[in-house]
Amino acid sequence: MAKSFWLTCPGTGEIRAEQVTDPAEGEVRVRTLHSGVSRGTETLVFQGRVPENQWAAMRAPFQEGDFPAPVKYGYLNVGVVEAGVPELIGRTVFCLYPHQTHYVVPASSVTVVPDEVPAARAVLAGTVETAVNAVWDAAPQIGDRITVVGAGMVGSSVAAVLAGLPATDVQLIDVDPARSEVAAALGVGFAHPDDAAGDRDIVIHASATEAGLRKSLELLRSEGTVVELSWYGDNAISVPLGEFFHSKRLTIRSSQVGGIAPTRHRTYAQRFQTALELLKDPRFDALTTGHSPFEDLPTVLPALADGSLKALCHVVDYPI
Repeated sequence: MAKSFWLTCPGTGEIRAEQVTDPAEGEVRVRTLHSGVSRGTETLVFQGRVPENQWAAMRAPFQEGDFPAPVKYGYLNVGVVEAGVPELIGRTVFCLYPHQTHYVVPASSVTVVPDEVPAARAVLAGTVETAVNAVWDAAPQIGDRITVVGAGMVGSSVAAVLAGLPATDVQLIDVDPARSEVAAALGVGFAHPDDAAGDRDIVIHASATEAGLRKSLELLRSEGTVVELSWYGDNAISVPLGEFFHSKRLTIRSSQVGGIAPTRHRTYAQRFQTALELLKDPRFDALTTGHSPFEDLPTVLPALADGSLKALCHVVDYPI
C-alpha cells in the first residue's frame, strides 16, 4: 500500500491509501524521496482556478481524477527504483508524478539523476527545464541586457540559467526585497520594480501579474522583446498596447514548456538532460526554501496557496 495526496475540493486536500501493483515487464516501482511544490501552477490547481477550457491541456502526465476536484496532481518527484527493470534498480530517478510514497510507471517515464545532483535539488528539474525553454525562446546574445520580472521559482530559475551567459547584464526584479538574497546567491543583480534598469534588450516576465507585464514592456528598448512565461489561470489581464507599444515596435511572445521552438532542433529528452546538467551547480539550492514531511501536505498546501508560507520551491520529504 502507498499513500498519496489528493485535492478533495478547491482549497482542501487529504492523504489517501493507494494500492500499488508489482511492476510488469518494462516497468519500475519507485519509492519517493522528495517531491516539490511551487507557488505557481500547482497552487492555482489547489485553489480550483484552472479554466475549464484548459482542463485537457493542464493535465499532468500521471494525474488521476479531473479538474477541479477530486484530483491527484503534481509533477516534481524524485525517488529510488526498488523493483522492475534490473539496470535501474537502486538508481535515483526523476518522474513527472504526483505526491505519493510509492508508484509504478513505465521505465521510459523516469530519468536517471546524475550522481552529482542531490535528490532534494533534483526536484527542481521540471522547473529548470521550463527555464531552459524560456531562454531558448528568448535567444539572448552575448552582451545583452536582460531583465527577469518576478523572482518566484520559475523567474529565479531563468535568472540562474542566464547568469552563465558571458558578458551579459542580468537583473532580477521583484517587489519583495528579501528576494535580493536569492539574486545574490545566483550571481545576478536585483532591483525593486521602481528602481529597475531600462533600455533592456530582452525582458522575461514571470510574475503572473498585470503590473509585472506592464513594467516588462516599459523596460524594453526600441524593437525589444518580452518573453511571457507567466500562466494566469482564470485571471483576465489588460495589456497596454497603446502608449509606447507601437512607437517602440515592441514584441510580446509566449513561452510554454509544452513546446520547443523548431529552430532548436532538440528533443524533449535532450532538453531535460540539459536541465539536469545545469542542476550540478549548487547555486540552484537557493531555490529550495523550505522542507516539510509528506504527512503535513494537507496543511502545507493551503499555506503555500494563500501566501502565508513564503516559498520558491517547497520540498516535501518522504519517510525512509
